Amino acid sequence: MKKEKILHAIGFSINTLLICSIILSLFGVAWEYSTRWYLSGFANAVLPSSASPEQKVSAILSWMSKGPSREAEYYSDDAENRDPVDTLNYSELLNVCGTATNAFVNLASAGGLEARRLLLLDEQNKSTNHVVAEVLLDNRWVIVDPTFHLILRDNSGHLLTREDLARPDVYLEATRNIDRYDIRYNYEHTAFIHLARIPLVGTFLQAKLNSVLPTWQDDINWTVLVERQSYSTAIVGVTLLLLALFLRRSLVWYARKYEIHPVPIGVWDTLKSGGIALFSPASAARCEAMCSIL
Repeated sequence: MKKEKILHAIGFSINTLLICSIILSLFGVAWEYSTRWYLSGFANAVLPSSASPEQKVSAILSWMSKGPSREAEYYSDDAENRDPVDTLNYSELLNVCGTATNAFVNLASAGGLEARRLLLLDEQNKSTNHVVAEVLLDNRWVIVDPTFHLILRDNSGHLLTREDLARPDVYLEATRNIDRYDIRYNYEHTAFIHLARIPLVGTFLQAKLNSVLPTWQDDINWTVLVERQSYSTAIVGVTLLLLALFLRRSLVWYARKYEIHPVPIGVWDTLKSGGIALFSPASAARCEAMCSIL
């Protein structure tokens, strides 16, 4: 009897997770669809349809530098905002490297370009000095700095990659004429995902992944996941949904294997019992009593 109660309590918790994950998945998918629709319209307005990839990059940078008037002051204190609907519309966010790169990468991706963010780290790989973008042009990932509205080139106009800029002489040649370009913005230590920011285990986890799977950051374009909140919400929702389904199946299998009856309650029973608990007269009376106390 005790085991049955425990299984039912676990089943109720799993069903609650399942219901919440379904809601989160639907919300994330709807949000991502809305964001993609918005970015598509934005890209059509900013990018010439017949332009080459390099011309599209230049068009985005020109728009960021000389585009129409925008809201000057961001309404929130959230400096880590990664919603392109905001980063594309506030001049304050377009002047910060992280959010400026977010705006560029999302707009470039909507315009048919392959783009990803690149973090420039300090020597200890513990903090980020600057954030730039990489764009795939002529089968090379070339560096674009959305904050300074430029594609990095050498004196001959050759587009530069992060491998090129890791050489001090090339880096100095490419940046010497850029006003206010901090010398700490070097390319000797770079990353696409900075796990070292995770408290306690981040540095260890990043070091282990780099040693065991040296190309784990290059094999997957992580940028959309970390630079578009709608996409990450949808991914988290679907992941939790799959986890809840797996846990649900495992619980039912366990109950049947060990002949524990009745089998833990189903999702609809959970919704029903939750609705009864929420809307029953007794619950309403308790709510009324609590409100009168307050």
